[in-house]
Amino acid sequence: MQVTTCKACGKIFNYVQGDRLCPQCIKKMDEKFVDVKKFVRDNPKVDINTISEEMDVSVRQIKRWIREERLCFTDDSPIGLNCESCGATIKTGRYCKECKDKMASRLQGATAVTPMSPEKRKSASENKMRFLH
Repeated sequence: MQVTTCKACGKIFNYVQGDRLCPQCIKKMDEKFVDVKKFVRDNPKVDINTISEEMDVSVRQIKRWIREERLCFTDDSPIGLNCESCGATIKTGRYCKECKDKMASRLQGATAVTPMSPEKRKSASENKMRFLH
């Protein structure tokens, strides 16, 4: 644990991980998130700059919530981010569905166990350590 200052209010606190915000500022940010989410639900076609101005939240923070998949927008919304892999426009998260599927299949392929051929199995059993009694 390390002692640091809150980047929002300047108060000293014990920092563990995540944003360098004190517990009070984190609570305020969570309350602000609830307000932003309600505003977006009530105004589904609003752009990100309007949300920022109306709700007094930075565009950067709104984009962070979108990347964290805490905020999601409809297909007809003007708000969209680029997939970090291919650059396609997405409405929430870091990757588009196609890139997520590709990554998942690569991970499954990397963890898949390939069966050993009978020849390799035979040679592997011949190389075992033997003990004499």
